[in-house]
Amino acid sequence: MWSLFFLFLPGIGFVSGLLALSGRTEFLWLKQPSEYPLEFWVIAFAGSVATLGGILDWRLHRREGIVIGVKEKHYEKVALGAGGVPLFGLMAAASLSSNPNRFLLPVLIVLLFTVAMICYDEFIFHRKRCGRYETVLHRILVLGNGLAWLAWSNWCFVKGGIHAMAY
Repeated sequence: MWSLFFLFLPGIGFVSGLLALSGRTEFLWLKQPSEYPLEFWVIAFAGSVATLGGILDWRLHRREGIVIGVKEKHYEKVALGAGGVPLFGLMAAASLSSNPNRFLLPVLIVLLFTVAMICYDEFIFHRKRCGRYETVLHRILVLGNGLAWLAWSNWCFVKGGIHAMAY
């Protein structure tokens, strides 16, 4: 069940952060979706596709009784807990910062670690065990999250994040 928690955490965290900021006068544009930058729509679409892939994978495991081994579970927890969660926190901090570029190096370090853990998990455990359908679901999950992160990082580091959009 912990995997479902981590699956929904980025979307819930991102939307919750935007809702929390939308009450501040400099961020009233957050109440008007027509004012959202293109990157937000890419994040919403790609993140939703990734989440759907994760839900379908979770359901497949439950329906077919696919058990994840102790070692595989460990590396997935490391990738999510020591990679994905800190990456989300750093991205959120960078997005709110008036100087997001000071977060770029830590973000890239944590991103590289997270990608390495995901690749290890996929190449060591999934390559042997997974069938074609499950492999497609994993690719949807990883590529969707990757596209969402690329859109977020473009908005944050290229366009300047939340402060660049304040009225």
